[in-house]
Amino acid sequence: MSLFTPTTVGSIGVRNRVSLAPMTRLRASEDGVPGPIVAKYYEQRAGIGLLVTEGVFPSAESKAYPGQPGIVTDAQAAGWAKVADAVHAEGGVVFMQLMNGGRVTHTDITGTDRIVAPSAIAIEGDTRLADGSKVAFPVPHALETDELATVRDEFVKAARRAVDAGIDGVELHSANGYLLHEFLSPASNQRTDGYGGSPEARARFVIEVARAVVAEVGADRVGIRISPAHNIQDVWEKDDAETRATYEALIAGLAPLGLAYLSVLHADPASDLIQDLRRAFGGTFIVNSGFSSMTTRDEAVSAVENDIADLVAVGRPAIANPDLVTRWEQGADENEVDQASVYGPDERGYTDYPFLQD
Repeated sequence: MSLFTPTTVGSIGVRNRVSLAPMTRLRASEDGVPGPIVAKYYEQRAGIGLLVTEGVFPSAESKAYPGQPGIVTDAQAAGWAKVADAVHAEGGVVFMQLMNGGRVTHTDITGTDRIVAPSAIAIEGDTRLADGSKVAFPVPHALETDELATVRDEFVKAARRAVDAGIDGVELHSANGYLLHEFLSPASNQRTDGYGGSPEARARFVIEVARAVVAEVGADRVGIRISPAHNIQDVWEKDDAETRATYEALIAGLAPLGLAYLSVLHADPASDLIQDLRRAFGGTFIVNSGFSSMTTRDEAVSAVENDIADLVAVGRPAIANPDLVTRWEQGADENEVDQASVYGPDERGYTDYPFLQD
């Protein structure tokens, strides 16, 4: 098995085992519409086996950042249809990451009366508004039990919009401190209503969301991303036994659904915890070891050849090298990422990296 051989994700064939990791890029318009440069960005990277988009908000209340794209309005869906068309014209496959930002936002970003979370616990620190100013994260509204169905259905409607727009599938963002991840951690989830208090209860809402989305668009079009013990944005998972119990409960609920894939962000994807979760899941498995450090070609090749994963998600190298797979196949030099231009607002650092042929 080689990084450069074809495989399938769900029922969809992909040309190699490299995946574009979902990365916040903040190039959408003020109303959350992905424009022509977004389509160009993904089109340029269509040689990567599986493209996963940046996190896309499924409701106004769930928008995490200025410049983030949505999948709520007809205009947003039309923008994503152009992305799908551009990727497919190059023979690529693209999944949309659906992301409810939870408490990782501010009402000045969402334009709503509140932000939501499992419990009314604010993140310590500041977020940045559209004008560049910083404000403290507010205390979120703790979702009432009967409000959970509304949030679940927002994911379902977003998945339907995405697939109807031509996107090949969706990835549920249950990682990196956003809403679904917030339900998994005892630090951010202190509920007492059956959705908190034990590993099984904390995993319940994520499983319910996944089940509902699968019922709407089919299991072969649904993946999920997790980041056990990543400890980011005050979603603390520092008790190893508690963390293992929580994610074992989560995977036990997800495995029967037959999802297209499980994607895991973890510093040590070969660890017992991650490989145990892989075996329990029983399906296509994607790893992403790079967050504070970049995944190298040798690491990606080794992960597949040593059966640590079926695919490898790659972030910053794919930002700087739209033809990354070609470069890796040929052992060619790589462009270096310009960290200062990773986040918006224009083509610089987004669609202007040179191809190898240039």
